[in-house]
Amino acid sequence: MVQNPDYKMLHLKKILSTELGLGQSTIYNTILEYRQTKTVSSPNKRKIRKNITEKIDEFEKYAIKRKIHQFWHNRDMPTLDKVLLAVNEEEHLPNFSRTSLFRLLKSMDFVYVKRGRHSALIERMDIIIWRRDYLRQIKQYREEGRPIYYLDETWVNAGDVNSKVWFDKTVTSARMASSEGLSTGAVNPTSKGKRLIVCHIGSQDGFVPGGLLCFESKKNTQDYHDEMNGDSFRDWLESILPRLEDNAVIVMDNAPYHSVKSEKFPTTNWRKNQIIEWLQSKGQVVDGTMVIAELLGQVKKIKPMYNTYVIDEMVKADNKIVLRLPPYHCELNPIELAWAAVKKYVRDNNKTFKLQDVKQLLIEGVDRVGPEMWKNFIGHVVQEEQKAWRLDEMVDDSLTAENQACVLTIGNDSDDEDEDEDFRYLSDSD
Repeated sequence: MVQNPDYKMLHLKKILSTELGLGQSTIYNTILEYRQTKTVSSPNKRKIRKNITEKIDEFEKYAIKRKIHQFWHNRDMPTLDKVLLAVNEEEHLPNFSRTSLFRLLKSMDFVYVKRGRHSALIERMDIIIWRRDYLRQIKQYREEGRPIYYLDETWVNAGDVNSKVWFDKTVTSARMASSEGLSTGAVNPTSKGKRLIVCHIGSQDGFVPGGLLCFESKKNTQDYHDEMNGDSFRDWLESILPRLEDNAVIVMDNAPYHSVKSEKFPTTNWRKNQIIEWLQSKGQVVDGTMVIAELLGQVKKIKPMYNTYVIDEMVKADNKIVLRLPPYHCELNPIELAWAAVKKYVRDNNKTFKLQDVKQLLIEGVDRVGPEMWKNFIGHVVQEEQKAWRLDEMVDDSLTAENQACVLTIGNDSDDEDEDEDFRYLSDSD
């Protein structure tokens, strides 16, 4: 207005609206409020609510999965109501409503298995097969004497401290502390503060020297996986490969940045000529009369030949292989126990709550987790692998016993049921 005093308010609102990306009504109401109260209040911001799968972290999901597995180990078929009661009794887990737990289990690939009048929770068939394949392969690699490395990412907060601290009740004031020659020290932070994202790899010989990746978080998200991407992970792993023994096995989870595809495959969103070009690039002969559905059917037939990951191909070129953990199976990765030891060291010694000091504590904590500790962690994981192997056998035995009891009770009625109804996805009607 100083430069153009003749501008009308209407014209100014249009300029502000264009420059600020705000509606003219918002600008008008803000000006009006300032004229009346000489203050401007912040506009109401719509709160973005997280769904249940975003609120629960990976470790809580693992703990819930373990609760379900424990039912099977106890020869007790886990129903939704039984699991709800067990989870809500656990003080370290959130309290769920029946609907919230139901939705969470659905997102974790649990399904209902039906036997007669009873239904129980079990993992989806592809997850069970994935777990069995993993357990067979890791056992075989150990018997072959191949070096096995485990990698994973985690985070450390600047405000990480032990929740219980010792204090002297005889010192009742800052003045008294000063007269006694004591320092009141830094108070525990009210929030977790800044965060470090950490990645490392280790084996029975300990953490790989020079393999620590540590950087400050830039995103204000709960999931630390959001900080990493396919390019940064690939660059880090590429620098690590020369430090690993030849013919090694690298165990990792199935995080998105671990599993970037080597190439994109045709989908229904592709144009017809693009699908034809992709097929021809793979040496396929394409009939000009084929429609998109037929072309995609041809893509599906040859897709397994080209369905590879960038990381796997890079590792393979260095005479090593990748072995992926099934989802929500962090108990099968010994580096999780190593992270627990490192974080405990940070919490026990965090006095300043400054990120740079926490980073130094992190480095010291990593150095303290040596080969002897790693061998103990791996030994514990081997026991977990054996337990997981027995789990599937127990599930089969329990379901078989339940099915036989059902046949004895209701005779041939069970034969009338559709076999496809034995296993079904969780649905909102359950």
